Amino acid sequence: MKIKPLFDRVVLKPLESEKETKGGIILPTAAQEKSQLGLVVAVGSGKNAEGKDIGMSVKVGDKVLYGKYTGTEITIDEEKFVVVRQPDILAIIED
Repeated sequence: MKIKPLFDRVVLKPLESEKETKGGIILPTAAQEKSQLGLVVAVGSGKNAEGKDIGMSVKVGDKVLYGKYTGTEITIDEEKFVVVRQPDILAIIED
């Protein structure tokens, strides 16, 4: 199934959160924090505000940091995704 977000929306595939501390302690599921890193899988066309076109700053394949309590979680074909607005993306992570 293919998903195409509208306007300034972005579809992210959340990346796995840390399951083990740097010291080697394995964290139980309840202690793991919700991941704020995601991989951009689809991007909308942008939006028009006050007569000006506002393009998208992210592209498919970018690794991004997004707000902890933002977006809408969806499941498609047993895969989890998060749909966020572009302003909810805080940074692009460059490796």
